[in-house]
Amino acid sequence: MPVLRRRLRAPARRWWPMALAVPLGAAAGAGYAVVSPPSYASSAYVVVVPQSAGENANAVNFAQAYGRLTGQPQVLIGAAAETHHSVATLAALVRGTTSPDAPVIEITGTGPRPEDAVQNAGAVARSLIAFGNAGSRETGVKLVQLAAAAAPDAPTSPSATLDTAVGGAAGVLLGTLVMLTRRKAEGAPASATDTAGAVFPIQAETLRTEGVYR
Repeated sequence: MPVLRRRLRAPARRWWPMALAVPLGAAAGAGYAVVSPPSYASSAYVVVVPQSAGENANAVNFAQAYGRLTGQPQVLIGAAAETHHSVATLAALVRGTTSPDAPVIEITGTGPRPEDAVQNAGAVARSLIAFGNAGSRETGVKLVQLAAAAAPDAPTSPSATLDTAVGGAAGVLLGTLVMLTRRKAEGAPASATDTAGAVFPIQAETLRTEGVYR
């Protein structure tokens, strides 16, 4: 029985940082999901239409360019007044993404309420269309709304499952660091005398006999 108890204590002493850190991390992630305010997301879609036939590739290129302009002040300044946000605040609430093979721009707006997300996405989509169409004669393309933003049914964050998993992963990382630190401390380098005796036992014994070190 004492032998079994010793065998159980050895892994317990080795793994207790992980056993403690993982549940605490998961609990912290779950707690964050409970107290964190919800955030909703809604997307509007804008399509770039070529003015001349056979210019589909050109439309895709312009869609890529306009997608990168979605978060820029020259586009957001028109939507800022409609959403009652500053340009800097609105830039943090919207993003534009594009497809490499389709002339479509997805404009995603976020907000603390579903209607806020819809308003942010829709306002930036309309502002982008107005901005792009102001130069249609020079670019040879026209921007048209493909789909309006719709109210989301559920928030995109927080997610209890995801936040708990992230907290647990952080616990694994912290527990691993603690275990490595403890192992490094336990395996500190021996003194010069001990090292000499371990690596060169014959030479060390000769030195002891001759009184070089004891």
